[in-house]
Amino acid sequence: MALERCDVEKIAHLARIGLNEADIPRTTATLNNILGLIDAMQAVDTTGIEPLAHPLEATQRLRADQVTETNQREAYQAIAPAVEAGLFLVPKVIE
Repeated sequence: MALERCDVEKIAHLARIGLNEADIPRTTATLNNILGLIDAMQAVDTTGIEPLAHPLEATQRLRADQVTETNQREAYQAIAPAVEAGLFLVPKVIE
């Protein structure tokens, strides 16, 4: 499926992209090349190939779940403008 000049102008209008008269032939050729690449990729037989979550066979390095900081809630709440029952009170934002 090849795009024509009127198709590119319509796409540019919908995308709110301003194209000069000189840019339209180059943009048409570029979009046609992209569509040709998509057609070539869709023509490849992928039966029996499992989809990948990541192109590399990598596992995520995990760190140990350990507490690394001391609890400083009392120090922070001592300087807070409003606190009640160990919670910070903030102004209501959503009605």
